[in-house]
Amino acid sequence: MTSAPPSSTDAVTDDPYLWLEDVTGEEALSWVRQRNAETIGALTNTERFTALRDQLRAVLDSDDRIPYTRRRGERLYNFWQDAEHPRGLWRRTTLDEYRSGEPNWELLLDVDALATAEDENWVWAGAAARWPDYTRALVQLSRGGADATVVREFDLEAKRFVPEDEGGFALPEAKSRISWAGDDTVFVGTDLGPGSMTTSGYPRVMRRWTRGTAVADAPVVFEAEETDVAAFAGADRTVGFEREFVGRSPDFHTSQEFVLGADGSPVLLDVPPDADTDVDRAWLLVRTRSSWTVDGSEYPAGTLLAFAMDAYLEGSREHTVLFSPTPSRSLSGWSWTRSYLILTVLEDVATKLEVLTPPQGPETWAPGEWARRELPTGDDFSVVGVMGVDPDVSDEIFLDTDGFTRPSTFVRGELGGSEAEDAPLETLRSAPAFFDAGGVTTRQFFATSDDGTKVPYFVVGKERDEPAPVLMTGYGGFEISRTPSYSGIMGLGWIQPGGVYVVANIRGGGEYGPEWHTSALREHRHRAFEDFAAVARDLVARGITTAPQLAIHGGSNGGLLMGVMITRYPELFGAVVVMVPLLDMRRFHLLLAGASWMAEYGDPDDEADWAFISQYSPYQQLSTDEKYPSLLVTTSTRDDRVHPGHARKFVARLREYGHQVEYYENVEGGHSGAADNAQRAFQWALVLEFCRREVGLAG
Repeated sequence: MTSAPPSSTDAVTDDPYLWLEDVTGEEALSWVRQRNAETIGALTNTERFTALRDQLRAVLDSDDRIPYTRRRGERLYNFWQDAEHPRGLWRRTTLDEYRSGEPNWELLLDVDALATAEDENWVWAGAAARWPDYTRALVQLSRGGADATVVREFDLEAKRFVPEDEGGFALPEAKSRISWAGDDTVFVGTDLGPGSMTTSGYPRVMRRWTRGTAVADAPVVFEAEETDVAAFAGADRTVGFEREFVGRSPDFHTSQEFVLGADGSPVLLDVPPDADTDVDRAWLLVRTRSSWTVDGSEYPAGTLLAFAMDAYLEGSREHTVLFSPTPSRSLSGWSWTRSYLILTVLEDVATKLEVLTPPQGPETWAPGEWARRELPTGDDFSVVGVMGVDPDVSDEIFLDTDGFTRPSTFVRGELGGSEAEDAPLETLRSAPAFFDAGGVTTRQFFATSDDGTKVPYFVVGKERDEPAPVLMTGYGGFEISRTPSYSGIMGLGWIQPGGVYVVANIRGGGEYGPEWHTSALREHRHRAFEDFAAVARDLVARGITTAPQLAIHGGSNGGLLMGVMITRYPELFGAVVVMVPLLDMRRFHLLLAGASWMAEYGDPDDEADWAFISQYSPYQQLSTDEKYPSLLVTTSTRDDRVHPGHARKFVARLREYGHQVEYYENVEGGHSGAADNAQRAFQWALVLEFCRREVGLAG
């Protein structure tokens, strides 16, 4: 993470708080410590806060939580955090052991012990095991939860890191991209000095790195433009379908992908740049994000098409339509098993699973219709996630099912040619209920936005004859959908004491497919804000709450949403919590990863773009005369994705203008805001205590 503030000849020159962009500067950190002390003093010195924090910590650390697994070969892998292991344990077991209910976990890495031994605040950032033997892994560790990580090769048999002098792959802290290309080679992009990274802070140059050599000497396989978001490379080692891919992401929503030929030359995968692609054995799947005409047929955004991969590269466009969107149905994602393709479909934001069977199996291209059937998934407002499948091995599936009032259930099954041939779903784990949901209902309503669009939202709580305190959230960006999910934190801290929880499915998200997202891009961003405000008004009109009883919270792009609600619609809310936010949209593209988001918001240095961005940029829209709702702003010093300067400057200007605002900055946590369960419990207790106090929720 750089601590020096960025500069730009086009940046606003009358900003008196640029010094707060100096992330680790002593003056800035002194300001942070003062604000933290004020907020901690104001919100935490009560028995209710202490009890709430401890209750939330118990939920997060509960031994009864489901230890979710991912299959790698014959073993199931899990990463686990609890009170005794706040940094976490990386471990594995077998399916038979897991079924026993008390598995004998084989410990691979104790992150707490490693952090103590190396005097580092390590946070687990994931591992990629080498296919097909799964004897080595590339482990990533983050300092304090930042996006930048160190990479170390791990021996899964000896259960130790492989030293560099023994040929182990290792990278210093950077926003690297690394993946296995062979037993002794990897594709890697990392910070090697000037020219190696894009202006967004991600790798520009991808290399093929052989064990025992210097990464700087590794041959280059692909270079992106400096103004691109990033370059990428990867290998598919499936026997009979070995392929290597390279490419670039010109912006956050587009990419250009190539298949490397036998001589290393790139062959363009000629699909629309905004499409999502998936190559699996004989098949190329393409999900459109805008209208696409193929062989004379026009397909709308959100369609999934299947092609023969090899024939496609040779110019054939023979294809099969696997999914067609409707006004209420969209494709959320898909997963392969050895013989089948599972589609995850959202129907008015509720999940449905469909199992598709290729005409001659996934290893042989054949035109024609795929057999199709629905996989039972639960009640109307449930969400089902397909997890941990291994398509190289079997038709085994792991499903996680939950809902707002339904704790998670983790099940295993094996697909057959029909529902009758499926192995019965086997419940491996059921999560406990962390709050009393007796009398709590989940209802879905639709608000009407300013342009007439119907915007769905969920209301979770006990139905009452009089208005109740409401805590409402939303996101509305980057095609991310907000679907029903069980939250012990929200249930225990808000619903059980008598509050109502609301999730707004506003435009900018992916709840109704790509067009739901693109309809709120760039100059149309105002639609997401209008949608959220429409839901707030609809809650009041239905008698569910009143404006003084309505609290809202959101993070990241949702933090930008909160900032706009404060400055544009302050009369609609009683309290607002702004978390790890974007707020200074005049300089967002100059701060950390901000340049990568210009496809979403626009370019502030372009006069035409700034004309619409300036209309909502919260930092520039603050006023001395406006009456704002009660405010809490949180961020993390170690957030190297959304710069903490956004939150700092926003609060400083509010204070300058004479407004009351609470502020808390965690020193760790990265973009998630917290690095371990103790920090998560403290942060959420702070948010919930603030909201309960400001909108009158007792308990």
